[in-house]
Amino acid sequence: MKTLELRDFSLVLALALMGAFFTWQTNGIFLSPGHVAEMGVEMATLGTAALGMLLIILLGHIDLSVGSSLALTGTLTVILINWMGWPAPLAMAAGLGLGVLLYFLMGLLVAKENIPAFIITLGGLMLFRGLSWSLTGSTTVSAEIGGQMNTLSALNRFSLPSWGVLAWALLALIFATLVWGQLQHRKRQRSQMPEHHDTEVSLLKGFVLFQVVLLLFIMLNRHEGIPLALLVLGALAGFIYVLTQHTRFGRYLYAIGGNVEAARLSGGPVRSVTLGAFVLAGVTASVTGFLNAAYVRSVSTTTGNLMELDAIAACVIGGTRLSGGKGSVLGVLFGALIITFLIKGMKLMGVGPETEYMARGIVLTLAVWMDVRVNRRVA
Repeated sequence: MKTLELRDFSLVLALALMGAFFTWQTNGIFLSPGHVAEMGVEMATLGTAALGMLLIILLGHIDLSVGSSLALTGTLTVILINWMGWPAPLAMAAGLGLGVLLYFLMGLLVAKENIPAFIITLGGLMLFRGLSWSLTGSTTVSAEIGGQMNTLSALNRFSLPSWGVLAWALLALIFATLVWGQLQHRKRQRSQMPEHHDTEVSLLKGFVLFQVVLLLFIMLNRHEGIPLALLVLGALAGFIYVLTQHTRFGRYLYAIGGNVEAARLSGGPVRSVTLGAFVLAGVTASVTGFLNAAYVRSVSTTTGNLMELDAIAACVIGGTRLSGGKGSVLGVLFGALIITFLIKGMKLMGVGPETEYMARGIVLTLAVWMDVRVNRRVA
């Protein structure tokens, strides 16, 4: 039976240490209810992008276009609302359709033409960024009209009262999902490696995670409630968790990323799964564009800058293997939270943008180095 080790809770310890440090440096402002709510919205934006990145990396590919694609879809949506007078839901549907189409075309080139995703998405990075600049004329466009709330702006301005009936139901659903997930994980481990199952560690991880969620609920209750952006992230995370862990599509994702030739020889639908993963990544990129436009309340030439690197870092910090075949939704969410802590903490301390860029580069480099070291040790 597996014994409890420090690395089992390394991400939780990292979050605790970062939270303590930034709270100390900012005289308690960092973990104040208002700032926690703000970090929750920003983490929802990064986490949504990182969930799409997870699907691509599980296949052994990489997506360098997510920052530019979310900028393009968000820009199109805002322009349709603000300049063309479209209803917000219809404009968001158009933005979503554009994101899905772009990723479908990129996935088609990767899956059927065997062009490396690195090259295709690098081209997408430049193409989509140029298109978004062309749409706005390289100016800043507001995401709101006369300060009035619409479906898009509600993603940032609407909150669910933390202790209402719906919130309690959500908390119960989260707890039930965690218990069900841990039981399923235990069942799979017993069937595959009965001598190495880690029931106690898994249950303790679930308990710690639930405590974190409960603490977040309490903090948000002291402000305005649970931001709608976090609910969107939670819904997407739940969907992708079920998809990757409890469907045939998810099993193929891991199999292809682990050994694409073996998956192909065994009759696995490599092309269709690859294409499906890109389409789903297009959905998450579009939703990220909506969340980002609502949070910043505008789109500009800097929208989505470095989002692809932060999403990759969130995945790798959360234990996703860059070569494919290994990764989890929970790890990605913790990775996104660590990146959010780092960025918001440095901004609150008044750190200059040059230092912030260097710190994010160091974190990304260390995350990749850790990924290489762990995989070398496993091999």
